[in-house]
Amino acid sequence: MCGIAGIFHCGTPKPVDPRRVERMTDAMLHRGPDGGDVWVDHGVGLGHRRLSIIDIEGSPQPMHSSDGRSVLIFNGEIYNFRELRRELRDLGAKFHTDGDSEAILAAWQQWGPDCLTKLDGMFAFAIYDRAEKCLFLARDRFGVKPLFMAHLSDGSVAFASELKGLLAHPLLRREVNPQAIEDYLTWGNVPDHTSILKGVEKLSAGHYRLLRHDQPPAAPVRWWDIDFSQRHKGKTADLSAQLLHLLREGVESRMVADVPLGAFLSGGVDSSSVVALMAEASREPVRTCSIGFDVAALDETSYARRIAEQFGTDHHERIVDPNDFGAVDLLAGMFDEPFADASALPTWRVCQLARETVTVALSGDGADEAFAGYRRQVFHAREEQVRSIFPQSLRRPIFGTLGRVWPKADWAPQPLRAKSTFQSLGAAGEEGYARALSVTPPELREQLYTDAMAKELGGYQAERPLMELMRSAPARSGLDRAQYVDLKFWLPGDILTKVDRTSMAVSLEAREPLLDHRLIEFAAGLPHSARIRGRQGKWLLKHTMERMLPHDVLYRPKQGFVTPIAEWLRGPLQSEALGVATSGVLGETGWFSTSALKLLANQHISGRSDHSRLLWQLIMLDRSLRKLGISA
Repeated sequence: MCGIAGIFHCGTPKPVDPRRVERMTDAMLHRGPDGGDVWVDHGVGLGHRRLSIIDIEGSPQPMHSSDGRSVLIFNGEIYNFRELRRELRDLGAKFHTDGDSEAILAAWQQWGPDCLTKLDGMFAFAIYDRAEKCLFLARDRFGVKPLFMAHLSDGSVAFASELKGLLAHPLLRREVNPQAIEDYLTWGNVPDHTSILKGVEKLSAGHYRLLRHDQPPAAPVRWWDIDFSQRHKGKTADLSAQLLHLLREGVESRMVADVPLGAFLSGGVDSSSVVALMAEASREPVRTCSIGFDVAALDETSYARRIAEQFGTDHHERIVDPNDFGAVDLLAGMFDEPFADASALPTWRVCQLARETVTVALSGDGADEAFAGYRRQVFHAREEQVRSIFPQSLRRPIFGTLGRVWPKADWAPQPLRAKSTFQSLGAAGEEGYARALSVTPPELREQLYTDAMAKELGGYQAERPLMELMRSAPARSGLDRAQYVDLKFWLPGDILTKVDRTSMAVSLEAREPLLDHRLIEFAAGLPHSARIRGRQGKWLLKHTMERMLPHDVLYRPKQGFVTPIAEWLRGPLQSEALGVATSGVLGETGWFSTSALKLLANQHISGRSDHSRLLWQLIMLDRSLRKLGISA
């Protein structure tokens, strides 16, 4: 696991100052504390910081191919590198190291861009081909590893694993993209299709980019997609057996490491499944770690402890309390772009805990997206049944009107909080799901914006890219489309960003065995009944793991990695909630109405409404702007 950075001149090749590349990589020292180097040639410079995981003594980067033709910088892991090396040897390739990096170089020289389909892993890498005078940039199927790019005033393209790498380049402008603020308030993160800074973009998951010295920068090319349009046939027992085989393959392939390895254990279905399969494949006790909370209703450590005892793991746990809020500035520095998933705080803490004993940790991320484990997916499937019965011409006037007039009563019992359901049923499926996925609905965002900000946005609405993605999904049903956008939009923008930045901040490599692409492709073809039964999501996964895990662990209500932010903002962090409206940084931007912000804080503190997620968004936006030192 590493940090990469580079500069490439399109059009007219110009000399690259190696000190610029070095400054870019040094800004990401946490991603690769074990070593680093820079290589430059006419019109190109590549830099690398290394966290040694496989072939610790060998595989230095930037790495040259055996014939000297190509140069690689690579962030990630290729889990099938041994099989790939054998195939390439049979085709005449020669290797001088024992790691996965050299396999990528040989695969590029054998198959060109098609080499990506041969790679099973998580990665972002750059290969400069000296014969073709081109730079090949690529990102893995799901976007586990990030890659930022910027077009600079001297005609070059700079790229780096994190935005802070680009910020170290003196030609990068620090001007906010107002559309990214709209995206951030909607989703709680800045999605892959945009960036907080104008002129900066991210290479999307499952895409590559081929740049040449004699041509303008080429557009990204999609090399992989997930297909929900097909359905597996067969009995439940056969599907379950196939799933268990794929689960084992995903876990065992990610247990290859030359350094200590462990797992995150929350006590939920996904992490417990990973730990169970690790214990099955390991001769030694699996090292596990868990984070708990000082709010009893949100604490899951007892479930994690139970799984740890069942599988005899070497278990460690730690409690997070409100005083951890003092780390908010550190969080802002980790993410660079504003990031408001409050579970980032405990995720960082569990990464710190894991790093005390291991260098690699396996997580349970990806199963909710692939197997329909989110409540919003289950609700959406049920809402789609209603939509199939009532035409839009009836739904919009009936449910749309109810959604407008029904009070927003966050304090009331769940059955009386029907406003969002009515609003969703009054809309088309993709519009309803965008509302379910969003943190801040459009009508509330409109209340927050000043007239000047609304003018800057020019009618742009953050939900539109997601709805377009949902409409164009290779899918057969509304549930398919919801899972598709969760995998393509939510997963890389939120979940994987959170895990990458918090793990890399402590030089820990996190691996996601449930995101093995063969497992995800299998899950995409499951019939609805294997995904959802009644109100139960991830049905086939839970059914399959009944042979290993306790029934109450598998079928208890889903909780997730929840942080008690709402309670904190009404208690020890109340001053932070009130301070949102008077923040000098947010106030100077001219984006938000001060009176609207004050009202938000007061409504939340009084208990009349739950605005905790939005208040946390605004707090993190404030901290991010301060850290970045950028102007509106």
